[in-house]
Amino acid sequence: MKKPLLAALTLVMFVSACGAIRTSRLNPFNWFGRAEATAPAPLAAKPSDPRLLAAQIIDLKIEPMPGGAIVRATALLPNQGWWEAELVSGDPGPDGVLTYDFRLFPPLTQTAVSTPRSRQITAAAYLSDIQLGKVSAITVQGQGNALTSRR
Repeated sequence: MKKPLLAALTLVMFVSACGAIRTSRLNPFNWFGRAEATAPAPLAAKPSDPRLLAAQIIDLKIEPMPGGAIVRATALLPNQGWWEAELVSGDPGPDGVLTYDFRLFPPLTQTAVSTPRSRQITAAAYLSDIQLGKVSAITVQGQGNALTSRR
């Protein structure tokens, strides 16, 4: 009777100590914070990609996964029918900020405006642990705004 009780108390003590890991930098779920609004960076005069920048970035999430992280951004567009969305990245700058441009093609024909939910489009990119080692912040920019998530 004493051994199972002692084992249960020991287990409870170990599990209660896990609360400190939740807020630790060792926890991969704490690698990047919430996205905050920033001003978009100036673009090159003639980008090599013919797609347009998204009108407004409304959400940015960095989701940890084994071997790296997924950068997922959602944009709100002026109407429906935009296609081939992609997060186009550059090299991390000297300050460790990795900037993505949210690029996509406009509709080929005139389309409805409808509800904001129907005009949202999501794009994602994968970053390995090696790529994340050089990065201190990730920025996704559109035409009107940018969102940044920092470590």
